[in-house]
Amino acid sequence: MNPIAKELNEILSAGNPHVLDMLSQVGKNLFFPKGILAQSAEAKLKAHKFNATIGIATEEGKAMCLPTVMRHICDIPPEKSLTYAPSFGLPELRAVWKDALAAKNPLLAGKVFSLPVVSQAITHGIALLGELFIDPGDVVVVPDKMWGNYNLILSVRRSAVMSHFPLFNEAGGFNLEAFEAKLLQEAGKAEKLIVLLNFPNNPTGYAPTREEAEGIARILKSVADRGVNIVAVSDDAYFGLFYEDSVMPESVFGLLCGAHPRILAVKLDGATKEDFVWGLRVGFVTYGAKMEGDPKIFYEALEKKTAGCVRGTISNASHLSQSILLSAMRNGEYEDEKAEKREILRRRAVRVKEVLADPKYADAWEPYPFNSGYFMCVKLLTVDAETLRVHLLDKYGVGLISLGPTDLRVAFSCLEESHVAELFDLVLAGVRDLEGAGAA
Repeated sequence: MNPIAKELNEILSAGNPHVLDMLSQVGKNLFFPKGILAQSAEAKLKAHKFNATIGIATEEGKAMCLPTVMRHICDIPPEKSLTYAPSFGLPELRAVWKDALAAKNPLLAGKVFSLPVVSQAITHGIALLGELFIDPGDVVVVPDKMWGNYNLILSVRRSAVMSHFPLFNEAGGFNLEAFEAKLLQEAGKAEKLIVLLNFPNNPTGYAPTREEAEGIARILKSVADRGVNIVAVSDDAYFGLFYEDSVMPESVFGLLCGAHPRILAVKLDGATKEDFVWGLRVGFVTYGAKMEGDPKIFYEALEKKTAGCVRGTISNASHLSQSILLSAMRNGEYEDEKAEKREILRRRAVRVKEVLADPKYADAWEPYPFNSGYFMCVKLLTVDAETLRVHLLDKYGVGLISLGPTDLRVAFSCLEESHVAELFDLVLAGVRDLEGAGAA
């Protein structure tokens, strides 16, 4: 084992040995190298005559660039757009995002959590999670309604065992009973569990009430009391897109941060959906734990392992994207602009509920509960979802996503409010076509 990795492990063990035990074998061996990067950082401070350390080209003391490229980047100089960013992410952006986390999540008041590490969006953050915490055969507890890419990232690439529980109970809320039963079942066979919760949920567009969120935290703490280490992951990709007063407008991360010595809370979030910049690919990985001693040193050890994983895969996230986001977050119009866009999405969600309340749809499908995010799903009652999807595409030019034999996902995020009724009428027409053709 590299001496730097060993030193980081010793820091984690001194602060909370359970967190060290949660790391995968790769995670235990990860470290942030003190080689070229550290020497270049030192040279940046002291090499006042010549600095020939970093692998970029310069011209007249500035980053070399092509005018045909820079004419499209109007306000950000080459040094803040074309050069490498640190593997940890831009320090200023990390600090601003951490402050924003505290402002958006009052449950974090008085709690100590890490400085976020920048990932290349949340998909990359999930991959980092897999590298750091999952060995082949480790169990990931996740709802049955989940983002399909979890399978590719964690099951295929990390050989995790995905263990599902039904997301909804019969009353149409988060299924706390099934969640607890699944955790207890898996806790009887494993010393460590990864629990992955995505709110607002993709594909259903459901986020928990405060009572449900508190129930989730209570159950996780009770399982931890049994001696099971839990990596509790909040995939908050659609954070802030909450459309009903009953929804808890905060992340479950706030309830789990520092909640138990055997719980490591991990928050995966980013600008992708929160700031409507899908292609900029800026995400964050933030940790919350309970530990002895100096939390700054403890969290820095986790941050260094995470940055080492970034360094060992993509080297660093886009400097240009980070600079754009940082500039936007410092702009006084930023929050008002976000609120305006969130309100547009809220009105679309309300319109979907209004349209689906029409009884003419009742014998064709049942809508799953939704109150947030980009999506909602219907459970088809008479026809196969994939058959209907293809039929809608071929006959009516309507594109939807089929999920298994019964479920159809609708992204109302990309529907104008005035188009909602027409869309569902076409879906109903497609159902009737298939029923009439005997494709039920």
